[in-house]
Amino acid sequence: MFTPQGPTLRELAVQAFSSIEHGYDLLAPKFDHTPFRTPDHLLDAVVRTVRPLGPFATGLDICCGTGAGVGALRRLCDERVIGVDFSAGMLAAAAASSPGSASAASHEFTSAAVDWVRADARALPFAPAFDLAVSFGAFGHFLPAERPVLFARAHAVLRPGGLFVFPLPAPPPVGSALYWALWGFDTAMRLRNLLWHPRFVMYYRTFRLPEVLDELARTGFTTELLPLTDLGRRPDGSPRCALVVARRE
Repeated sequence: MFTPQGPTLRELAVQAFSSIEHGYDLLAPKFDHTPFRTPDHLLDAVVRTVRPLGPFATGLDICCGTGAGVGALRRLCDERVIGVDFSAGMLAAAAASSPGSASAASHEFTSAAVDWVRADARALPFAPAFDLAVSFGAFGHFLPAERPVLFARAHAVLRPGGLFVFPLPAPPPVGSALYWALWGFDTAMRLRNLLWHPRFVMYYRTFRLPEVLDELARTGFTTELLPLTDLGRRPDGSPRCALVVARRE
């Protein structure tokens, strides 16, 4: 599937009927050869937008996977960067890869030290020591009822004035091919979780901007949206993707 180096259809099926943790342990060696890895053009857009908000000494990538977001943090943070994930397989793949992800050769990185920590994002084992926290593509793994805890932990690990940032694509137009594809995926996932255990939580249509902003505010963040204009605009002129910037006061 996807590329000759990527997972086979059978391997993806086995992953889909596993728990989230075990499924990603299985997928980890081939994850970077799938479309699920955060693309470099998105990482580049985030780095360009976040850099003027700095400087940053320490950074945390929440649900880091194989480390693509850690590569972005190494372009922004001067002292220390940590990637945290609860999949041991993903962390092993991240640690074994070249520093800064697949785009390492084309970007200038700081001299920040890099560490990998296995932990649940809902119970991050850190003091408030970070200037910048990021997350890419992981929020679909958390049910809406879990978001307050997730955001509270992100808030708790930031220093006063620290930022929690993440990109959020605009929702597809109602009735578009992408709209129906995401609707179909979420429906199939709900049916799978109804009939099969352990659950594999991954939903695309449950992370809605108005609800997310309200929950961030209740957690104690002040928020703003910055357009990622490098990623293009929709026909109505609005950005295809925005960066949510949540600041701990």
